[in-house]
Amino acid sequence: MSIEFIKYHGLGNDFILIDNRESEEPVITPAQAVKLCDRHFGVGADGVIFALRGHPGTDYTMRIFNADGSEPEMCGNGIRCLARFLADLEGKSNQIVQYRIHTLTGAISPEIKSDGQVTVDMGEPRLLASEIPTTLGNQKVIDTSLEVAGQSWLVTCVSMGNPHCITFVEDVAAVPLETIGPQFEHHPAFPQRINTEFIQVVNPNYLIMRVWERGAGATLACGTGACAALVAGVLTDKCERIAKVELPGGTLEIEWSALDQRLYMTGPAECVFTGKF
Repeated sequence: MSIEFIKYHGLGNDFILIDNRESEEPVITPAQAVKLCDRHFGVGADGVIFALRGHPGTDYTMRIFNADGSEPEMCGNGIRCLARFLADLEGKSNQIVQYRIHTLTGAISPEIKSDGQVTVDMGEPRLLASEIPTTLGNQKVIDTSLEVAGQSWLVTCVSMGNPHCITFVEDVAAVPLETIGPQFEHHPAFPQRINTEFIQVVNPNYLIMRVWERGAGATLACGTGACAALVAGVLTDKCERIAKVELPGGTLEIEWSALDQRLYMTGPAECVFTGKF
């Protein structure tokens, strides 16, 4: 079987996009996705994204297999790449276009702007411990102590349809991400594992972030993580409701609207190359 794909990235968070619109299930297995994501023996990516038939009330469905074969509920950078992929498939690359995409966390609406940036309505954050999920208390987890690697960290937990644990640090560059990230991800307090963001506050409208993603490891960007970081910053009085979030791969603009309590993420999505495997 031969399958065509296009590789995209959102601030270096890269994905293999597959036109899967003729069916309702991914055309490859999680094990095959692992092989494709291998940066030495495969195409190389943080995950494989499938554009499938839409559910009622949506244009398309989005499914993702991470580089380790696991399936996340949603991906912020990934859905921007999917919107660009769909526009390219439909011959609308230079148009303003909006989609309604079904994901495992519900319907998400990305819009390609006239300048090529993609703005995504990410919905409302979920803050209850049971919604993350985490065993850290019964209600909201805000500046709660968590022991990891023999150190006490103050963490705030947010779900953007997928789980996030945010901690604020003086210097993100000093965090031993490759060592500490897996210990957060597999901590017993997070029964479904966790995405972990380390945040340095430059000023109330500018954050610097490094991320360890569940199932993908250290990545250059994480859209849902940037949204969760802003929410955590607002909840702990560290930042404003609109801020730029600088990631290793570039910068996203995040807004937590005071009017509708929804998160809006704006950033790029760029084609890297096309191929066939």
